[in-house]
Amino acid sequence: MKAILAIAPGNTDVLQLRDIPKPALPSPHHLRVKLVAAGVNPIDTKLRAKPVYFPDKLPAILGCDGAGVVEAVGEKVTRFAVGDEVFFCNGGCGDEPGNYAEYTTLHADHCAKKPVNTSFAESAALPLVFITAYETLAERANLQTGQTVLIHAAAGGVGQVALQLAHHLGAHIAVTVSDEHKADIARKLGAEKIINYKTQDFVQETLDWTQGRGADVVFDTVGGETYIRSMNAACVYGKVVSLLSTPLSLADTQLARLRNLSLGYELMLTPQVMGRHDERVRQREILEQGAALMEAGKLTVQVTHQLPLQQAAEAHRLIEAGGMVGKIVLTMG
Repeated sequence: MKAILAIAPGNTDVLQLRDIPKPALPSPHHLRVKLVAAGVNPIDTKLRAKPVYFPDKLPAILGCDGAGVVEAVGEKVTRFAVGDEVFFCNGGCGDEPGNYAEYTTLHADHCAKKPVNTSFAESAALPLVFITAYETLAERANLQTGQTVLIHAAAGGVGQVALQLAHHLGAHIAVTVSDEHKADIARKLGAEKIINYKTQDFVQETLDWTQGRGADVVFDTVGGETYIRSMNAACVYGKVVSLLSTPLSLADTQLARLRNLSLGYELMLTPQVMGRHDERVRQREILEQGAALMEAGKLTVQVTHQLPLQQAAEAHRLIEAGGMVGKIVLTMG
């Protein structure tokens, strides 16, 4: 089969198209899937540059998100049959191969049925971002109907899905964006307050929007100074959840303590990296909720670029250039 291998840590040149054997089923509980599409996420570019989870296992196949058709099932698999259309977040960051390939294998418990009304490309774009958004808003922040939430970078892959999920949960939503095109996307997805972070102070705009109170929840997808300043945009006893690790000074932690803030972090890959099977089953169940929302017309994912598998390096370059709207997907031809 054809696959993109990261042959060494480095820039996009280390992504090489190779012919390798089709994978055998690792256990009676596994499926082999003929991939139709693979989602490309910022984590892929970071793991290409610095493979922190598998430094001694190169070459490696990257790509956590995939969608395709079941081609073979282990003898103990009961949830799927050959020919089923499936999608999942699996591999690409540790012991299991990723999805920049024509075939992959995964444990049946970690796999979900593809939404019936969406394309393979759209399905492949959803898993990581939906699970990330759900764990952040529904679990870490426990976002409730009628609460206020500020979502940073709302036109990006995670941001768009988080915005729709917050709308589904019944929250009042403010977002930050960088231009009018992104503002229009956020507005159509249910944002009530649009903040252009290039021309407006998002802290003051959020305080004005909430009559000086601050947002109940801030979802930080940016990190750095944005995360630190978000503490002032959250209400007293509010919650700030970040996707990134940002060093905090003593003054930052004292501010958080003074305001009684709950500071949280989200890395949806933790169960996979740490081998937590039960948590991966829980994440598959979250993904099934996402599939149900898509089938009900309550959730969409914007695929802005579809590139053939051999252009994986170009997909990484687009992400690393910054300012991405929506998602990039690789297709297998």
